[in-house]
Amino acid sequence: MVERISFRDEIQKNKIKSFALMLIIILILIGVGYTISLVFDPSYFFLIMILSIIISLSYTLISYYNADKIALASVNAKPASQTNHRAFIIATQNMSLASGLPMPKLYVMDSPQINAFASGRNPKNAIICVTQGTLEKLNKQELEGVIAHEMSHIANYDIRFMTFTAIAIGMISIMAELFLRSLWFSGGNRDRNGKSQVVLIIIGVALAIIAPLLVRLISLAISRKREFTADATGVKLTRYPPGLTSALKKIKNSSLSSEDKRKFPKAVAPLFISDPFKKKLTNMFSTHPNIDDRISKLERM
Repeated sequence: MVERISFRDEIQKNKIKSFALMLIIILILIGVGYTISLVFDPSYFFLIMILSIIISLSYTLISYYNADKIALASVNAKPASQTNHRAFIIATQNMSLASGLPMPKLYVMDSPQINAFASGRNPKNAIICVTQGTLEKLNKQELEGVIAHEMSHIANYDIRFMTFTAIAIGMISIMAELFLRSLWFSGGNRDRNGKSQVVLIIIGVALAIIAPLLVRLISLAISRKREFTADATGVKLTRYPPGLTSALKKIKNSSLSSEDKRKFPKAVAPLFISDPFKKKLTNMFSTHPNIDDRISKLERM
């Protein structure tokens, strides 16, 4: 007998895991900062911290406030038409009512693949973009399942959550880079406390090398958890798991030509409901969970 799972339990479980992973990133940030403060005198440490915060915040917030525009421009998406994309508009209106969210702006990109993404810093400034293939190949229930998934990203403030994650990761990377460069330019002449200082420098160098990679892997794990959360929240909105399940099966069985791959910039790929480049096997470097795992969970809801 197949064990049934509750979409409510899945939502709660994945949200807790996401916040736990985010906490690990924050602890790594504190650990790197504390180690740097032990190696350098406090004034120099605060200088590194200030520079890291300014650079990371500036870069990330510019992307945050323009994420939707950048994403739409990169895939050459056009506004949805009341005449040609009526099913898309109606499906989104239904999911907007079900979620209690404002109606997002709708866009369509020219691609035969079944795919979609949502972006925007908050529900009032949200957009949803689908491919032409999504509108041509999905039925009403499947389309609503895909739209519900994307509305869930908006409802769960996933763009904001991942932005905060990106700021923390940016700070760690910049701090590590400044630390290593400082050691290089100082010629390693940090012998205030003899051997203990040498040990601290070795620990600091190891952290500076390992920490950016580690937090990057954690951020990818967070991204995968947010996809599971969006699937479960989508079921909450539609109350019909087979819709999204069937859509994911069609996505799994579709193919992408070499010409069509050029329409999907790799920088935007993590936003889509499924990896446009069809990485069937999920690993620690994947932004999306294995599509078979997603289908399996949905079939048990």
